[in-house]
Amino acid sequence: MTQMDDTRKQILHAAVERILHYGYSKTTMAEIAKDCNMSAGNIYRFFASKLDIAEAMARKFNEEAYETFARIADKKVSAADRMREIFHYELTRTYSAIADEAKILEVAEVLADERPLYMNEKLAKERTYLVQIMRDGMEAGEFRQIANPEEVAEMWQSALMKFRFPQLFSKLTLPKLQREIDGVMDLLLAGMSPGATQPAVWEGLPEAVDPHCVPGVEVVMKKHLNADD
Repeated sequence: MTQMDDTRKQILHAAVERILHYGYSKTTMAEIAKDCNMSAGNIYRFFASKLDIAEAMARKFNEEAYETFARIADKKVSAADRMREIFHYELTRTYSAIADEAKILEVAEVLADERPLYMNEKLAKERTYLVQIMRDGMEAGEFRQIANPEEVAEMWQSALMKFRFPQLFSKLTLPKLQREIDGVMDLLLAGMSPGATQPAVWEGLPEAVDPHCVPGVEVVMKKHLNADD
């Protein structure tokens, strides 16, 4: 590891300590630099902004997840069990992280708003492991033959989005969330079983609506208030 790498690691460590204590919004680059005994100008040689530090924190946090996903995907157990384990692991890990360090939620919210491409990259990386498991399941006859496993993996992520982001936990306890995620995965796995058939394309989709023709909230509220009168 070079001296540049050591310094970058030192800055990131100091930033994590301060952000977890004071929160992302109340942390400044100057304070992080002071914690590292360096000038504020010097810290910008390693991170262009506080947002870059937040992304580096998230990437570090997710490195362990990817290593665990890879181990789960390679396990010699049923494909269904591996699918369940990946999502249960991510739910428990995220829930525990927020419970232990509530201020980390602010970092997650900032990244979701300011760095959507990073969040998409994270989901794409996860899909590689899901697709590997699905292909194993199809080869073993555990899952029906799926022509587009990459797209199906994306649908799994969409269906389980509530259990991925703390903002959607609805203040539920972990056991309650675990019960719900099991129920959703039961339905998803049933749809991938050898006897399952894909339903016909729904033809009841509404025609595209011009958003300018849709009444706004104010119009709708006034209509209902007048109806009450």
